[in-house]
Amino acid sequence: MHDFLSEELPVSLLPYKGRLSPRFFEARKQVLRFIVEDVLPVQKEWQRQYAALQAEASHPVFAPMPALHWALRDKAKARGVFNFFLPEVCGLSVLEYSPIQEVLGAVPEANFAMNCMAPDTGNMEVLEKYGTAEHKKQWLEPLLNGDIRSAFAMTEPGVASSDATNICSSIKRDGDEYVINGHKWYISGACRPSCKVFIFMGKTSNEGPKHKRHSMIIIPRDTPGVEILRPLAVFGHEHDHAEIIFKNVRVPVTNMLLGEGRGFEIAQGRLGPGRIHHCMRTIGQAEAALGAIVHRVHQRVAFGTTLADKDTIRERIAEARMDLTMTRQLCYLAAVVADEKGFKAARSYISMIKVAAPRMALKIIDEAIQIHGAHGVSQDSRLSDEWTHVRHVRLADGPDIVHLRTVAKEELRRPVSTLSKQISGTNENIAKYGMFVNPSSRL
Repeated sequence: MHDFLSEELPVSLLPYKGRLSPRFFEARKQVLRFIVEDVLPVQKEWQRQYAALQAEASHPVFAPMPALHWALRDKAKARGVFNFFLPEVCGLSVLEYSPIQEVLGAVPEANFAMNCMAPDTGNMEVLEKYGTAEHKKQWLEPLLNGDIRSAFAMTEPGVASSDATNICSSIKRDGDEYVINGHKWYISGACRPSCKVFIFMGKTSNEGPKHKRHSMIIIPRDTPGVEILRPLAVFGHEHDHAEIIFKNVRVPVTNMLLGEGRGFEIAQGRLGPGRIHHCMRTIGQAEAALGAIVHRVHQRVAFGTTLADKDTIRERIAEARMDLTMTRQLCYLAAVVADEKGFKAARSYISMIKVAAPRMALKIIDEAIQIHGAHGVSQDSRLSDEWTHVRHVRLADGPDIVHLRTVAKEELRRPVSTLSKQISGTNENIAKYGMFVNPSSRL
């Protein structure tokens, strides 16, 4: 019903056909052919090589990328799909790039091979938009070449970082240098040896409007005073997220991005597209999980018939398809608003999908695990890894409650229409008799 690896235009994009440029069809074909012809035939071998390298390393985080990664990267370059997240490379609108991100969510090996993985994508966008010529030469070029990795140092364990104005790491000017002190954690990718640079968010002032007190600055990984305390676990499994102390770290004043007090301005430019991409990749994972359900129910027999013949299983599949379709359309809506009116105007819609997409995907992946039984939680299936990743996405870029707050604030700002007041209704006897009314309850 939705073969997102087919070159035929998915039916979910039919309402937007008039918005799709000739470049979209060309670009989508480029990516799909790279995945189908180059990535999928070697996907299992890629995973086997990487698992072997992780087993040999002192810690799985320190494992190098497998040989197949570099071979696929060369093929991505040859096909013109390397660094495809950059508008200058892909030439696509937010809407047009969204279904491509969906496919890359389902096939993460392609995402890596195309150099389209977070947090590097967001950091490269920041360096491209706000970096100086020197920044671009020193950091952006090697990132674009895939020679190094980067990290985004924002979240802090000592404060509620879901409200980013709470971030209290300090960036103080001292002559021709800034001195940085702070405690960060869950800094994705920072543990990896290939991570060579941080984009760090901290406070440069305690005065003025609260959204003008923070700044972003570039900190090379090998700067004295940067100490990685430990890799952090997600649901008990250690990943490449790091807990880091920055103690009297000194960098040149030229490492400041855009200027003091511009941190939130940069963050909004970074997070808007990133959140849509996160959600579309999550939809790709959900689509793949639904495909796994369909495959499994045709293969297994229980109580005399295949699982595909069970009414309860069919109901689960139908519910999953409806949830997927609705959430995908909500993501497309957010992308269209971003294209038409900008990411600030799309903020409420982006918050909606940031809640809806992971919720939907978790529900489908959990159903897939149920239907696969013990196999679904074993190392022979990728479903438990998919579940863990998507559950983590519900916290990345802010927990659900923060995004729900954004949506609710937008709704509560809307003027109440006459029709709404009529539907709500009025008991005229309250005003007529005026008995047993608490005056303080009246506005």
